[in-house]
Amino acid sequence: MREGRAMTDKTRVMGARALVSGLAVAAMLGAALPAAAAVYTQVRLEGAQGVDAETALSLANIRRGADLSPGDLNDAQQRLQQSGLFETVEIVPQGSTLVIRVSEFPTINVVNFEGNRRLKDDKLAEIVQSKSRRVFSPSQAEQDAQAIAAAYASEGRYAARVDPRIIRRPNNRVDLVFEVREGDLTEIERIGFTGNRAFSDRRLRNVLSTKQAGILRTFIRRDVYAPERTQLDEQLLTDFYRSRGYADFKVQAVAPEVTRERDAFYVTYNIYEGPRFTFGRVDVVSEIPGVDAGPYSALNRVRPGQVYSPQVVEQTIQRMEALAIQQGVDFVSFEPRVTRNMRNQTLDLTFALIRGPRVFVERIDIEGNTTTLDEVIRRQFNTVEGDPFNPREIRNSAERIRALGYFSDAQVETREGSSTQQVIVDVNVEEQPTGSLGFGASYGASAGIGFNASLTDTNFLGRGQTVDLSFSTASGSQSFDFSFIEPYFLGRDLKAKFSAWYRTSDYNNAKFNTRSAGFSPAIEFPVSPNGRVELRYRLSKDKLFDVDPVQLSPESGEWTGSSPILVAEQGERVTSALGYSYSYDSRIAAISPLTSYKLRFNQDFAGVGGDVQSVTSTMSAGVESRAWREEVTLRAEFEAGALHMLGDEDSRITDRFRGSGRIRGFEANGYGPRDLNAPNEDALGGNYFWAVRAEAQFPVGLPEEYGITGGIFADAGSVWGLDNAAGYDRDSNDRDGDGNFTEVVDGTVDDSMKVRASVGVSMFWTTPIGPLRFNFSKAVKKEDYDKDQPFDLSISTKF
Repeated sequence: MREGRAMTDKTRVMGARALVSGLAVAAMLGAALPAAAAVYTQVRLEGAQGVDAETALSLANIRRGADLSPGDLNDAQQRLQQSGLFETVEIVPQGSTLVIRVSEFPTINVVNFEGNRRLKDDKLAEIVQSKSRRVFSPSQAEQDAQAIAAAYASEGRYAARVDPRIIRRPNNRVDLVFEVREGDLTEIERIGFTGNRAFSDRRLRNVLSTKQAGILRTFIRRDVYAPERTQLDEQLLTDFYRSRGYADFKVQAVAPEVTRERDAFYVTYNIYEGPRFTFGRVDVVSEIPGVDAGPYSALNRVRPGQVYSPQVVEQTIQRMEALAIQQGVDFVSFEPRVTRNMRNQTLDLTFALIRGPRVFVERIDIEGNTTTLDEVIRRQFNTVEGDPFNPREIRNSAERIRALGYFSDAQVETREGSSTQQVIVDVNVEEQPTGSLGFGASYGASAGIGFNASLTDTNFLGRGQTVDLSFSTASGSQSFDFSFIEPYFLGRDLKAKFSAWYRTSDYNNAKFNTRSAGFSPAIEFPVSPNGRVELRYRLSKDKLFDVDPVQLSPESGEWTGSSPILVAEQGERVTSALGYSYSYDSRIAAISPLTSYKLRFNQDFAGVGGDVQSVTSTMSAGVESRAWREEVTLRAEFEAGALHMLGDEDSRITDRFRGSGRIRGFEANGYGPRDLNAPNEDALGGNYFWAVRAEAQFPVGLPEEYGITGGIFADAGSVWGLDNAAGYDRDSNDRDGDGNFTEVVDGTVDDSMKVRASVGVSMFWTTPIGPLRFNFSKAVKKEDYDKDQPFDLSISTKF
């Protein structure tokens, strides 16, 4: 191919240049044709191989014996040229004979692509319409070149250039080559806003799905300009403003500008914020005879003085519609009627219960799902065939389908059915991959370097089930975990869970190892719009081993070993427990976009068989809020727990709470009860703990596309309490004759509740491998034996 191309460089031409222009031909005709009209009794076609004379005459619209002027001949030539069958056309009058000399377009031998690296040959071959063994068409080749350039533009490479070339071959054949110059990514250098007063450009850029180019532009693709994302970004801005009281907000224009080099875009959003509204008078009225508005008014959650939010209105209407269905009142709707008071910037709201049209859902048609089962999509509808048609419920169902994460696009539309009183709901989805295979590495100051691998599918076999398989190892510890979730068990909003694990741990600040294997089935269901309850069972086998006995080394003369508390606790025990959890998360049905809350309470009762009898209770609560024009994020969390052993049993280290990650600035197991008389000074854990954490996250002045923000934090807490706080004295003479060089003495282990506290600064960095967090801490209140940790690198977790 390369040699043939080198030998025919002089014959290589662009497809468009292979055509003889109409003006040039017209000039030739003007020189060859007589000035007056003429009659031609014969027409002779020369140079054609696959086209006969009659076909040529038909294309040229010429009849034998017709009176033809030079203009008629010129028009005939143009029609033949535009037919796409001939590379050149020449009409030559010879007396009463009209000679049409043509050369047909060659046949394409092969279609090749050169210079393409980002898009492979098979991908480009699907795009172009020029194919091997077809007649070569310069116009089609140009269209194919434009299609290839458009494909590169969709990948963010607007500077791509594609030139079609031909290489002449024997027997009127050509090789068609598309020379591609891919160019660099056309990045978004800057996103700006005009008309914004309430929020800064930085805050609004964080709302958009599109981001500016940054130092990680090689990995992050959101900095590439994509026109199809503009509509999404407009909707995100609209939702952002209106949820904060700006009812009249709108995006007036979006102006993308490309640089002369076509290697960067400048995108400017021209927006109108409008005033910020609060709710004024709120009423509920019924315009349906015989239907009392009182019960519906009791469901109203909109309060005067509250900042306007369409989500609050929507949630109130949903509650009212649900009550109407329960009461058997069909074909009704709640119409929110708003009256603006521009003087005091309030919105008077009236929920009007009105009679709606008698329209039923005839059927729900689902298309586009090749893997996902119909029932997975259909169960997102609270409406079934034959139910009264509720447009709001259909819109909510569409949002639930999109929120599944199974589809790159999901459109839900309605159309008239078999009658005016019937509607058909059309669901068109476009599936996307839901499985992921991940490999990674981690580093912690305490745990050292670790490696992990995971296999996850959130739509297993198209059934909407989640399967997660993971393995990790770090500093002598390994874990293998498996989990399975069925979100609609028994066809209801009932989440069935199953998890199994096998873990071995070599704890820091302790000379012992543990091994745990077990499984836990669970059922989770909603009890309120924001609350859920989980019921579970856990069966596990936990082993404490490799505990060093305390003894005097004959070789070194030094004491070695662990606390006798751990020596007494080593061994294997089976735990069989029933438990429950209640969780509340305000983000499930969010009312305030600025503040969110979460609460969780857990209790597990061990003793349903097994070797352990105990009650373990834990609770956690947290709040997150945005302040200072939403530039600063404030977080506060509190958690506590208690372990109560039943009967005469004492707790073991595998059951107790340990100071691992609860207070920043301390190592794992770095604080809490510790046997200081033991040579190893092992951390023992405690039956009780509490911890409180507060932090603020804020911009540090760097461009937001770098993904770097700062933070400050303060933590405090404690771990305390043992069932048996016996210590020991060294007994070099083995006075009790038990073979151990120790003497048990009560009260030598301090298990009292002593507060630890730390302060520090953080740096958050959003990277392609995950959100990283760097903590620089200072322990401001600690015991002499605590193990502090001034620096830590971890994966940042969301609230």
